[in-house]
Amino acid sequence: MTRRRQLLKAGALGATASFTTGAYAQTQRSVRWRMAALYPRSLDTCYGSTEQMCKRVAELTNGKFTITLHPPGDLVPPLQVLDAVSAGTVEAGQVSGGFYFGKNPALIFESGLPFGMNVRQQNAWLYEAGGLKEVQKVFAGFNCHSVPCGNFGTQMGGWFRKEINSLKDLSGLKMRIGSLGGQVMSRLGVVPQMIPGGDLYAALEKGVVDAAEFVGPYDDEKLGLSKVTQYYYSPGWWEGGSAQVSAVANQKAWAALPKDYQAAFEVAAFESNMRMLAIYDSKNPDAIQRILSSGVKLRWFPKEILDVAYDTTISMLEEISSKDADFKAIYQHYRNFLNKQSSWYRVADHFLDSYSLSRRGR
Repeated sequence: MTRRRQLLKAGALGATASFTTGAYAQTQRSVRWRMAALYPRSLDTCYGSTEQMCKRVAELTNGKFTITLHPPGDLVPPLQVLDAVSAGTVEAGQVSGGFYFGKNPALIFESGLPFGMNVRQQNAWLYEAGGLKEVQKVFAGFNCHSVPCGNFGTQMGGWFRKEINSLKDLSGLKMRIGSLGGQVMSRLGVVPQMIPGGDLYAALEKGVVDAAEFVGPYDDEKLGLSKVTQYYYSPGWWEGGSAQVSAVANQKAWAALPKDYQAAFEVAAFESNMRMLAIYDSKNPDAIQRILSSGVKLRWFPKEILDVAYDTTISMLEEISSKDADFKAIYQHYRNFLNKQSSWYRVADHFLDSYSLSRRGR
């Protein structure tokens, strides 16, 4: 039985008998965990989905296993969540591997590669093709157990004070962008900066950066980025179509959990992963219309920039693979699956989407 089917089966059982019987409630011990969030409470979808995950864990265990989600800075700063979970300072955390690219470049496979898989492909790789086991091996090196708990979907290319018409317009540009995408942009002339999402408005307003990428219309609007910049670019190629969020647990704390509590945690995370993407897909269309009606100008990166960014990405992935055997192994696993997916998507999705969108745009 595949991991995904196991989770779904556990979810169905958990909603009915095994997690809620009186006998269960009497025999199982109570467990209380704290979970540190990466994203602020004001971003109600990414924070709220993980918060709902915590509530779901309590429901599935009849209130015996409770997890309290804490906003960034409440327990630890946002970019120190993985360190805190690794050290056992908190039992669990909400993370995105791309923020920790400098600690181990293989963490990028958890959050999505530049020009990589879309959400459906990423989930297929994780749940059905062994990708989750590969990612969990990387997190195990940080004394953590990880499971996907959300996805932002296809991202936007960010906010710019000036139009980007050619590669020369990127030279010396200070931009909030991290992870592998930031390193690729660095080779294109950009000066990358790593700034938490909650600090982006002030950074743009004060001129600390000339440009910034975050997620997409719904969250970008909440951060107020349209009030301090004029040009909104697409696409956010640095995380492909898949910007994943994971719930990580300290390995010692995880090992101490009863097996059915572990199952509840994984089932709730699986549900959260599906829910978060659905919410963003529902809310982004209205948000982009509000942003554009405010006077913001929508632009697309020129093909010249995308071509150079793509070639640079492939070159960098090969460079890292030549120096890091662990990265090479997971990259080959990821790339082989992506190539198969690309062959299939050309047959059906790509042609149908291209045709249907061309007709709807008339």
